Amino acid sequence: MERTSGAGIQAYYAESAERLARVYESISFESVHEALLDLLPDAPARVLDVGAGTGRDAAALAGRGFSVDAVEPVAELRRLAARLHSDAGVTWREGALPDLHGVQGPYDVVLLSAVWMHLSPEDRPIAMQRLAGLLVPGGTLLITLRRGEPPVDRRMFDIPPEEVAGHGAEVGLTPLRIVDEGADRLGREAVRWNSVALRKEQG
Repeated sequence: MERTSGAGIQAYYAESAERLARVYESISFESVHEALLDLLPDAPARVLDVGAGTGRDAAALAGRGFSVDAVEPVAELRRLAARLHSDAGVTWREGALPDLHGVQGPYDVVLLSAVWMHLSPEDRPIAMQRLAGLLVPGGTLLITLRRGEPPVDRRMFDIPPEEVAGHGAEVGLTPLRIVDEGADRLGREAVRWNSVALRKEQG
């Protein structure tokens, strides 16, 4: 089966929104991002969650005292997130990489959880430059990567964390941490995760 285009990815998530919400919301923000939590700044700080999905991470960050903008291209997921986390104080926005039209920084933290692996090779440098431009000097970019053989029902790539760090270095982001998360928290045997933390250089 041919892997889907960017539009096909959005169609997949739109059709699967309710099912994915049950899956994503069953795992806590703290469990998913345990290896990166100590890199978060003290609140209050401004955070951007790119590809926010059902809003789990955005709501958890807002609950920690951060000012959170959550960007999601799929309307069905945005509506679901706003309903599930209506009292979180998150600003829900439409937008998609690599351009993120209408999103204005600067942010102290930008988070991409299970998003980067959907980007085509030609879009990744453009997206990295855009994300770097949204960070304050000293700000942190946090990316989680799904590893393993990509599924055939939507476009996805198996991207090594070293590639992510390389694109970051080209736009002034310094690697802070690369973590091999190991087993998938949903129990999928063929899936494992990496986390990458990059920091924007000062001045």
